[in-house]
Amino acid sequence: MNDDRSPPSAPAPAPQGAARPRREDGPRRAEGPPPEFRPRRGERMSRPDALAVLEQVRQLLRTRHYSRRTERSYLGWVRRFIIFHRMRHPDDLGVLDVRQFLSHLAMHGRVSASTQNQAFSAILFLFREVLGRRLAGLEETVRAKSPTRVPLVLSRDEVNLVLRHMHGTAWLMASLMYGAGLRLLECARLRVKDIDFARGEITVRDGKGGKDRRTVLPSRLVEPLRAHIERVERLHAGDLLAGRGSVELPTALALKYPGAVREWGWQWAFPARRFYRDPASGEIRRHHLHESVLQRAFKDAVRAVGLTKPATCHTLRHCFATHLLESGYDIRTIQELLGHSDVSTTMIYTHVLNRGGRGVRSPLDGTSY
Repeated sequence: MNDDRSPPSAPAPAPQGAARPRREDGPRRAEGPPPEFRPRRGERMSRPDALAVLEQVRQLLRTRHYSRRTERSYLGWVRRFIIFHRMRHPDDLGVLDVRQFLSHLAMHGRVSASTQNQAFSAILFLFREVLGRRLAGLEETVRAKSPTRVPLVLSRDEVNLVLRHMHGTAWLMASLMYGAGLRLLECARLRVKDIDFARGEITVRDGKGGKDRRTVLPSRLVEPLRAHIERVERLHAGDLLAGRGSVELPTALALKYPGAVREWGWQWAFPARRFYRDPASGEIRRHHLHESVLQRAFKDAVRAVGLTKPATCHTLRHCFATHLLESGYDIRTIQELLGHSDVSTTMIYTHVLNRGGRGVRSPLDGTSY
């Protein structure tokens, strides 16, 4: 019996250098379903469906211009919240489920009050902003009370001792944090245009809470900082000759001013040594110096001088405020230099003035025996 069916012919070989056709029957990397995909009520979510929920959270966080660190924290807590309730969709959960999760964190996870409050804020964002639900009683859920603690402050001699054991760029950045009251990331993210040598001031852009402020540029650091900026300018000129030299700009400024990515004023004041490839544009750029470089250098200096106090880089900011108060400066002025919204936040430094026990003379000192 003749069979008219011919065996399937082998596919023609692709020309050399051509892209291979993608196999339709092979495994693919799960990219998640579209955001509108939703399991039926009461069913557990699949992994792609959970990824879709997280992607909605990510998009809304970026639309509202939350920082990348807040984005990572919120996504982590939403993920833990979903896994804790055995992959049930948040639409199927309510106030009691939220309280159960927060209680689990406190009793079994033994997290601090600030960590528990951060988890609460992430879940509140999920229900209120992503799902569009205002659960009755969710905003009134009792949140853990953070303990009142006084900041750790070093004496002037201790600060000088630590700074003398630091060198190079780490010393310059630590000196700026102490001399200008900068936060760690505010110092690392300084741009050249925000340093005004003529006026003797530093402009902090997009600080904590998205606020700008001006603070003092210590006169003692003018010449070392000027010499450092000159070295950075030569480094940037070499990058431009190599066809690089672009820098990340905030928000959509790169679209509005395409040439600004290579302008000298927008460059980082403390650039990293290595390059990185921007995942969005594909350009090879320099990032600012990673904050861990300064953290390690400061920790090594604290150990080298033999301090028993657990001082960190942020301690320098506390020292800035406390030592200004000791010098008699007005607390409102210090509030503006630190960028605090409420003066009550700045008032905490009045409790750590270098007078010991609020300046009270102990009754034991008036006795003789």
